[in-house]
Amino acid sequence: MSSSDPTVQPVPTSVVEQVDAADVTLSNPKRAVISLGSNLGNRLETLQGAIDALEDTPGLRVKAVSPVYETDPWGVAPGTQATYFNAVVLIKTTLPPSSLLERGHAIEEAFERVRDERWGPRTIDVDIVAYQDVVSDDPQLTLPHPRAHERAFVLVPWHDVDPQAEVPGRGPVAGLLAAMGQEGVRVRVDLELRLPE
Repeated sequence: MSSSDPTVQPVPTSVVEQVDAADVTLSNPKRAVISLGSNLGNRLETLQGAIDALEDTPGLRVKAVSPVYETDPWGVAPGTQATYFNAVVLIKTTLPPSSLLERGHAIEEAFERVRDERWGPRTIDVDIVAYQDVVSDDPQLTLPHPRAHERAFVLVPWHDVDPQAEVPGRGPVAGLLAAMGQEGVRVRVDLELRLPE
């Protein structure tokens, strides 16, 4: 991690020591599902950069990366924005959900994500879809993601990396997908995201 990495913020030494201690073994890690989406700039490079930044987070390991899917933007006139590239990553982490959310926002900011317009184009979206089996209606971080169960662009890649997955409180991903279908979610077999070394 070089000092030019914009995601790096100074962290108190005591916290670093705690996190490093946890990082060696990832003792009692929690499972979480992260959804990534990009429709500005070099979308594949941005998705890979976000995955690498997640892996560089102390107390977090990326365990699986889905294929890349291409989808049309939500809520805008056809052709007015580039298509999205979407992927899902499975992680194991000793971070609590609030810290994971902060890290996701730091990664978005590092890629100069601008939150000025709902449904607007974005360089990168980093969303926590699920964290263990936690169900929470905290307005800062609702778990599972309040719209994950109705978004094929989340469920299709999630099913790829974990066919037995369940959306907490909503049921199996496979069942939700069977009811919804996969229209508009196109796999890009010509593109590949790497699992970090």
